[in-house]
Amino acid sequence: MPNPDPNPDCSALDLLVLGSGVAGLSAAVRAASEGLRVGVLTKAELVQSATRWAQGGVAAVLGGDEDSTDLHLADTLQAGAGLCDEDAVRVLVDEGPMRVNELIALGAVFDRDHEGRLLKAREGGHSMPRIVHAGGAATGAEVERALVEAVRATAAVVLEQALGLDLIVEGGRCRGVTVAGGEVRATHTLLATGGAGQLFAVTTNPSQSTGDGIAMALRAGVDVADIEFMQFHPTALHHPAMPRPLLSEALRGHGALLRDADGERFVDELQPRDVVSRAMTARMLDQGVDHMWLDATGLEAFDARFPTIAASVRAIGLDPTTDWLPVAPAAHYLSGGVVTDLDGAASLPGLWAAGEVACTGVHGANRLASNSLLEGMVFAPRVVEAILRGKDAAQETGAMRPSGRCRLPFTTPAPVPGTADRTGLQRAMTEGAGVLRSAHSLEQTAKVLSLVPTGDPEVRNLVTVGAALLTAALAREESRGNHTRSDFPETRDEFRLRMVLA
Repeated sequence: MPNPDPNPDCSALDLLVLGSGVAGLSAAVRAASEGLRVGVLTKAELVQSATRWAQGGVAAVLGGDEDSTDLHLADTLQAGAGLCDEDAVRVLVDEGPMRVNELIALGAVFDRDHEGRLLKAREGGHSMPRIVHAGGAATGAEVERALVEAVRATAAVVLEQALGLDLIVEGGRCRGVTVAGGEVRATHTLLATGGAGQLFAVTTNPSQSTGDGIAMALRAGVDVADIEFMQFHPTALHHPAMPRPLLSEALRGHGALLRDADGERFVDELQPRDVVSRAMTARMLDQGVDHMWLDATGLEAFDARFPTIAASVRAIGLDPTTDWLPVAPAAHYLSGGVVTDLDGAASLPGLWAAGEVACTGVHGANRLASNSLLEGMVFAPRVVEAILRGKDAAQETGAMRPSGRCRLPFTTPAPVPGTADRTGLQRAMTEGAGVLRSAHSLEQTAKVLSLVPTGDPEVRNLVTVGAALLTAALAREESRGNHTRSDFPETRDEFRLRMVLA
């Protein structure tokens, strides 16, 4: 594919997409196919996004067995711990199969059996095997490859190594973003910038996952919700590499067992991620250790079924067929973000959001495994369809159900001069706002964040999103899904609502 024009014409863009993961690229491809003039802006290279690190696969009901979209919906609602927007989940599970088939038509190659049927795995929280995958546990890389090739062939403008700094708001409408040395303007702007795993010292997210889109939205007064629900993946490889190599949920779906320091099982490995991460953290604290063990020695044909994982663990001297693999929870996925309606429209006219940066209400308090790639694939095209219908703003932003909102006053942190201290921020967030939290730990973390220098734009964004997370986590005086308060261990009905910051 040809390289992007080094001096692209950014005038008269119909749609500016910020981010190059599954959501952003899905929207760009769809918009270009409909004749819109599209620009894609990404702060790294087009191929570098959290999508390419996704391992497990895409959850979708593709027929041929006893599965149904009703079962997929029920599993998603169960994982979401009472905070899912059922209408949004219905859109996800009903439109998901069509979007997967569109991706296959675009050239994505998923694993199949010798008769050509799609292979399906079962993961934690799913009642049926419905996870389609590519290259064993390299699904994200294959999805990204197919979309990048399509975008390079169709997008009018591709701007790489360009960090969006702030939204341009004029006359009560988003008109694009500022970048170093200038502006990129468009009639519509789509935030598809991913999550904020870099808030924490241990994460599966790439270094680019610094909450940029959410931070820009907060500074512009755009509604953000569910920001306290950071999902920690229970089985990240315990190793100095960063981002932490992920030992896919599919391993446990195929029979791998979690063992403590005494070699004992202590949790049902197929429970949702929040349950498993809490159990692991509690056992680690009880035994005074910093990791548990994943026993995959009983899995057949490990290297053939999971070549990516096999390469990762063998690279550090472990043999997955004979060695237990050291694992510990790592920050993985932010369930909340910019509040949108079912078409991806945000509370600011001209602004849209899709993928991990968005809060559609699909995930509630805890994302069901392998619903992340699916969400981007489903809701990003809906943004384009709404723009083509002439929609300009959310009539009423969604993610409302089950019982409404609690609005929290939030002021974005003032800049602190000096050299940015990203490591200190990450350490404080891990210790005080990680898998287990309390009022005391959250307040102490807030004090640290208030002193972190924000001269670096990414650190400024991390401080902004971190402060929002702490605000919502302090206000939610209960334990629900990914949010566990040791001082409020029970789930409380009065908190069956969204914490919205603006």
